[in-house]
Amino acid sequence: MKAKLSDLIQEQIKSPSPIRQIMKMADKQNIINMGLDPDEFISFGGGWVNHPAPEAYREAYMEICKNQEVFHKSGGYSTTLGELECRRQICEFEKELFNVNVSEENIIIGLGGTQLMHDLFRTISDPQDSIMFLDPTYPNYMGQLKFVLKNPKIVYLKSLDEKNWSYLPDLQERIEEFKDLYESNKPKVILIVSPDNPTSQIIPQEFIESIMDVIKGKNSFLVIDFAYKTQYFKELPKYFSWSPKDNPQLIALHSNSKWCRGLGRRLGWIEADKYIIDGLERAQQCSILCPDTLHQMALSKYIETAVKDHSLKDYIEENRKKYEKAAEITIKAIEKCMKMKYLKPQGGLYTVVDVKKDSDEFITEVLKKTGVLFIPGKGFGPSMKNGIRISYGPLVENTDKIIEAMERVGNYLEKQ
Repeated sequence: MKAKLSDLIQEQIKSPSPIRQIMKMADKQNIINMGLDPDEFISFGGGWVNHPAPEAYREAYMEICKNQEVFHKSGGYSTTLGELECRRQICEFEKELFNVNVSEENIIIGLGGTQLMHDLFRTISDPQDSIMFLDPTYPNYMGQLKFVLKNPKIVYLKSLDEKNWSYLPDLQERIEEFKDLYESNKPKVILIVSPDNPTSQIIPQEFIESIMDVIKGKNSFLVIDFAYKTQYFKELPKYFSWSPKDNPQLIALHSNSKWCRGLGRRLGWIEADKYIIDGLERAQQCSILCPDTLHQMALSKYIETAVKDHSLKDYIEENRKKYEKAAEITIKAIEKCMKMKYLKPQGGLYTVVDVKKDSDEFITEVLKKTGVLFIPGKGFGPSMKNGIRISYGPLVENTDKIIEAMERVGNYLEKQ
């Protein structure tokens, strides 16, 4: 007889992450088992960027590794908050790109957005608290909440109109709905992604201001996940420049995953009022102990140089345009080949499409018949039951594949 795993883990094994499950379908052996040619397989499933990291950033790593003494230093413990110099350079990064006036005391560095969000949930919420999300939203939050709060009370504010396939229609009505839901549920945390995952919509300034007005002076926080902050295709709303100095109930989550393709080099940070940062410091002492020193040293070195010579802005702008172009190619191909309703991306890496049938069935059927993989919408929230997420991020440097895949899918759908 084997000793049992925890009840929580046994429960979670039975309900794995929907995105991770579908990504297993993209495994080479699984593709072969389905009778498909792996060389002909095209995936719109990945939520990752595929542009090159800044060359000067790569060189910063090389310089550290070449110097024996400096490399030795990179193997030492960082402070739990993160090295002071790295936090200072993050302040410069935010000032340079988004005119955010933030201080190092308002920043804690961690091992990417996933770890930071987990520790943040632990820091600011209790098992009896309600947590509010937009519907749809990034599904990994739900699993994290169950690990932190076990049986969280989740409140959804509907943002996608399935009938018209429009986002936050009748904005004033949605604001009033938020106010009603807030009064009846008193959520401790309102969590929003902007640009959003899965819809790639930038949340309107008026909506964010209304949330802040409602929660002001109350026992609630607005958390904005800015994972896709540098991939924007329209004029930036003012809250992209807000500082925790002026908004003590606002918490901003940032990641190195998307802007510099640092997906596997795990580094992120949170900007918040100092008392929240103090709480997170205690949480991180028991989770990761400290962030990665080598990554902080390289990031500090790169930002200091790239801000001074203005190459940081040039790098961000060059790659921002790449994703905007990939988004345009994707939606034109959807119009021509799939002939289905979609949301026009305002940033980020995605669009969502109304396939008018169960999304699990649709993606399985299309994969088997065309070798093209989409992500089913169910895991993102009730409104996406008949929707799919299409990610152009991994194909940003190879947009011909986007057109080829859509043509395959279109030819198949025409025969149905």
